[in-house]
Amino acid sequence: MDKVKESKVDIKSMNLNELKDFMVQIGEKPFRAKQIYEWLHIKHVESFDEMTNISKTLIESLKEECQLVSLKKEEVQISKIDGTRKYLFSLEDGNVIESVLMRYKHGNSVCISSQVGCRMGCRFCASTLDGLVRGLRPSEMVDQIYKIGTDIGERISNVVVMGTGEPMDNFDNLIKFIELLTDENGLNISQRNLTVSTCGIVPRMKELADMKLSITLALSLHASNQEKRKSLMPIANSYDIHEVVDACKYYFDRTGRRVTFEYSLVGGVNDSNEDAAELSALVKGINCHINLIPVNPIKERNYVSSNTQVVQAFKNKLEKNGINATVRRSLGEDIDGACGQLRRKHISKDA
Repeated sequence: MDKVKESKVDIKSMNLNELKDFMVQIGEKPFRAKQIYEWLHIKHVESFDEMTNISKTLIESLKEECQLVSLKKEEVQISKIDGTRKYLFSLEDGNVIESVLMRYKHGNSVCISSQVGCRMGCRFCASTLDGLVRGLRPSEMVDQIYKIGTDIGERISNVVVMGTGEPMDNFDNLIKFIELLTDENGLNISQRNLTVSTCGIVPRMKELADMKLSITLALSLHASNQEKRKSLMPIANSYDIHEVVDACKYYFDRTGRRVTFEYSLVGGVNDSNEDAAELSALVKGINCHINLIPVNPIKERNYVSSNTQVVQAFKNKLEKNGINATVRRSLGEDIDGACGQLRRKHISKDA
């Protein structure tokens, strides 16, 4: 686990039992843990001094022993079209990450980052252009949701771990984050309302499947054959496309949860009739849903989005072959909507 201020305990990354043990360790009664946990995970305080039912002595001990991770809101872009909000948060070590609030009829959904940067190198993604800096700690992941919920004054009902970073490349912290987010003593978001996206790190996908959680797994597939996937996603050099799709089958077999395949449509690259036919054959017989995403152009790459007719024809072909598919509604088109765009702009401004 990456550490910031190694000497101090990251109290917001502890579950309730760990916090109880910690209380005993510093000479306090275990019941104090529940009070502190509520201040952290329900009331979302930004400092120990705000914990009004805790004694001054304990507050001083907490300040001495612990750090309270609290992200700082650096910038918010609000879409005039659909109310999507893109947040840029700074971390204690000076790094910046981004998160997105998407408003739907069924509730507020937040897309969070799991790493500062990313080392996966997917060709159409801005997040990976500067490589990986470090993984986010559980506290830094949950606090993105807490800060956005506080900012809008509304409940967050759905979370997708689909922002900057590869969640499976920060596996232990991801699992701890899921535990904190879905804990009945905290925000208590249902596991069914949580989606984790991966570019396809097969051993971790299987490990996650074996935990038999109720979360949705989304695989960034983006191609219908191995050669094309290799040209778009370097991870395909490590795990063959059939191996990755088999891991998705395994996930469904172990959890009973339908898998989502994310497929970014890049104009003239992976959006032909042949691609649609090949994709249909690849996922045939799997309980899945395909999410078609017209790619967000990024200036560092020369990829363009498929036009509307091509997207519709691709979807129709899949449906004709009995595959469940939807086109993702493009949100926040008038702001830096694509993963990593706002962070890159901020970094280059400071450089």
